[in-house]
Amino acid sequence: MDQKRHIVHIDLDSFFVSVERKFNPALIGKPVLIGGSAERGVVASCSYEARKFGIHSAMPMKQAMKLCPEAIIVRGTHGRYSEASREVTEIIHDAVPLYQKTSVDEFYIDLTGMDRFYDCFKIACDLRQRVIKETGLPISFGMASGKTVAKMATNAAKPNGQLWIKHGEEIKFLAPLPISRIPGLGESTSQKLYRYGIEKIGDLQRTNIKFLEAVFGKMGIYVWEKAHGIDHSEIVPHSDRKSISTERTFDININDQRTLETILVSMTEELSSKLRRENKLASCLAIKIRYANFETHTQQQKIALTAAEHILLPGIKKLLKKAWNQHRPIRLIGVRLSDLASGRYQINLFEDNEERIRLYQAMDNINFKFGDKTICRAAGMEIGTRNFNPFMRG
Repeated sequence: MDQKRHIVHIDLDSFFVSVERKFNPALIGKPVLIGGSAERGVVASCSYEARKFGIHSAMPMKQAMKLCPEAIIVRGTHGRYSEASREVTEIIHDAVPLYQKTSVDEFYIDLTGMDRFYDCFKIACDLRQRVIKETGLPISFGMASGKTVAKMATNAAKPNGQLWIKHGEEIKFLAPLPISRIPGLGESTSQKLYRYGIEKIGDLQRTNIKFLEAVFGKMGIYVWEKAHGIDHSEIVPHSDRKSISTERTFDININDQRTLETILVSMTEELSSKLRRENKLASCLAIKIRYANFETHTQQQKIALTAAEHILLPGIKKLLKKAWNQHRPIRLIGVRLSDLASGRYQINLFEDNEERIRLYQAMDNINFKFGDKTICRAAGMEIGTRNFNPFMRG
C-alpha cells in the first residue's frame, strides 16, 4: 500500500502590501498598489481592498488607477521584502525536515511519514501561528495529498486562513471550482475547454480522458489528472542547487574598465537567462577577480530574489569597483549567482514597466528557440560570440 502523502502549501497573503503595512499601519484597510510610476509602471502586488475593484498584479498602473482612483501607490522597498522573506524561510527551515521555496512568499512542505508520530495538520497550524507571531505577517496554508490540491486549498483559505483537504476528498473539493483555478492552465486551453462546455472542474472530472487526449494531446492528460487531484510531483529541497557561475581567463591581462564591464554584462546576461530557463531565482551575487600574480579577490552582496539582469547588472558593476584595484591588470574574472530558489522571474514591482516585461519575454523566447546569445544587450554584443573574441578563453 502506498504511503499517504501530506503536502502543505504556504503562501504569505498580499506579501508586499503586508510588509509595507508593518512599517506604515495607516495603509491597513485601504486599497494599496505596490509598483512603479502611475504613468508607465505596472502593479506588482495589491491589497485585497484593491482587488475588489478588479485590479490584479501585472496590470498597468494607469489602468488600475482608473478602476480605483483612491488607491494608494507605494513604490516598494526591495530590502524590506528580501529581509521578511528570509525571516520566514529561517522559521520554516528550523521547523520542518523538507521544504521547497518557490518564490519570495511561497513554500511547499512535505510532512509525509510524520503522521506516524505527530498530527500533521497541527504541525502546519503551529508553524503558521509561529510565522504570524514572529513576523507579524498574515499567512495562509492548504494541506492535501499533492502539491496542486494543496495550492488550490491555500487559495480557498485566503485571506489569513487554513484548509485541510483529507485523503479521498480531493474530487469533492475540486468539482465546484472553475477550471481557471487549475495551476498552469493557460488561457488558450481554457478557452478551448469552454467551447466544449467544460467550465467547472467537475465537468472535467466527467469527461473521458481519451477524448481530452485526442483534442489536447498531453495537456489533456495533464488537466484530467489535475481535475482528479492526481499530482505525484516531489518537493525539491530549497538548497538542491546552491549557485550558478561562469568565469573567463584572458590571454592578455586587462585593466580597461569599459572592457571589463562589457564582459560582465555578457556573463550576467548568460547566467540570468539560464536562471529563467530553469525557473530559478538568485538572492546573492558575487564577483571574482584574479590578478596576474594569481592573487584572487571576491566580493558578494545579498539581493532580493530575482533573475533579471537589469537588477543584477548594477550590483555586479558596484562589486567590480569594490574588488578591483584599478591600477592592476586582471587575468581572470568571474560572476556567481547563489542562494537559489525555485520560482519564475517575478515582476520587479518598483521598476518594471510594460515594455520591459515584454522585452524579457521576447528575448527569452528567441534565445530559448534559437540558442543563447541570439539576442542580447548592445553592451554585451562584442563578447556575445565567444569564438570571435580575440582576448578571452573559456
